[in-house]
Amino acid sequence: MLIPAIVDVAARNADWQAFVLSALIVGLMGLLLVVAMGNALADGLDTRQTFILTTLAWVTIPALGAIPFLWLGIAYVDAAFEAVSGFTTTGSTVLSGLDGLPPGLLVWRSLMQWMGGVGIVVMAIVLLPFLRIGGMQLFQTESSDQSEKIVGRSIELIRYIGLTYLFLTCLCIILYWASGMSMFDAFNHALTTVSTGGFSTHDKSFGFFENPVTGWIAVAFMIIGSLPFVLVIQAFRGKPFLLWRDPQVRAFLYFLLFVALALTIYLGVSGAASFSDAVLQATFNVVSVVTGTGYAMGDYTAWGAPVIGLALLLKFVGGCTGSTTGGIKVFRFLVFFGTVKAHMRRMVRPNRVISESYGNTRLTPELTFSVLAFLVVYLGTVGLLTLILSTFHLDLVTAVSAAATSVGNVGPGLGPVIGPSGTFGPLPDTVKWILSAAMLLGRLELFTVLILLDPDFWSK
Repeated sequence: MLIPAIVDVAARNADWQAFVLSALIVGLMGLLLVVAMGNALADGLDTRQTFILTTLAWVTIPALGAIPFLWLGIAYVDAAFEAVSGFTTTGSTVLSGLDGLPPGLLVWRSLMQWMGGVGIVVMAIVLLPFLRIGGMQLFQTESSDQSEKIVGRSIELIRYIGLTYLFLTCLCIILYWASGMSMFDAFNHALTTVSTGGFSTHDKSFGFFENPVTGWIAVAFMIIGSLPFVLVIQAFRGKPFLLWRDPQVRAFLYFLLFVALALTIYLGVSGAASFSDAVLQATFNVVSVVTGTGYAMGDYTAWGAPVIGLALLLKFVGGCTGSTTGGIKVFRFLVFFGTVKAHMRRMVRPNRVISESYGNTRLTPELTFSVLAFLVVYLGTVGLLTLILSTFHLDLVTAVSAAATSVGNVGPGLGPVIGPSGTFGPLPDTVKWILSAAMLLGRLELFTVLILLDPDFWSK
């Protein structure tokens, strides 16, 4: 919080006081917690404590991150929504007139997403495989083996993740600045690009920047942020071929290429854009939606009903496991389609023994069931949330897209209110609280929170 305070001081903006006071409050609370706990957790955490700590951390941090907004006259429901959207890297916003907001506030929004992005990577690599959520146990041995090859200890792996994340951010800042962005815009957008967060300093998002090179730089770093960070680290250490060997990386890149090419042809044939413009606009918006970044280059909902339907479906996809993205994740789709394919073969030849695998790893029935259970709960959550939102007289497109974008941590929704050219500000306060909870639920991979509702979890 002291960083945006320094930015406001440099800009001679009196709002620096809000960040300093907020920093003092949060710092004091943290210090009291440290003193109160002492060495109580010196022996480490058991499974139940890890579930509780993970959930409480992701609830507490946004709650405290909302404090600076209060000093600036923003209602707490809007402040909490913005903070939750920031730390979960969802990218949905209730704020408008971004071009005229204080510089410190814009920097704080970007910092929230940047910190949340690296927190998501660490959680996905270290915690979720241990908690065996949604098939993530598939990467427990794999992540451990790869981390052993890199540096030998998980704490060193986390350190390498942080250094790689910082390096990518600095490189993105330099390239943005070289493409014509101001240093302020380059700094903010680099933080929200590498984290696949999507907060911008302009209401037009990336439509504000006229240089096509800037858009292609964003596409490149959104894709990098969507790749498994363990493999990105190994690529920097001279083993880039390991990235291409990963089944989800290949599927993810092929999928982006296919959808972007199909949308480019559609835009060119329909006359919505010239082919030269369609290539960048289609690729940028497809990558932004699939990776859950949430940037927009123009209002793609104006391209017709087929594009709106495509955008809704893409909100469910997400990037690779161990990245900063949200959504269902590519590896779960691979496991699902592999399971369906194996089931169809058994229907034809019931006595045939079929071994399901992901890459070189054999899939156990427990892991397959874990993935299928996650898919059912994920889609069920989106459906239930849509039903709840419809009771607040939201139209179907708004309700469905708001539910999908919140649970998937994607960014803007669809429709005239929460679409790429709108904000979540006009929604009722109760809806904002519901969507804030949905964003946290989606970021915590659903089961991390749902398991806390099981009475058996609390029994000794």
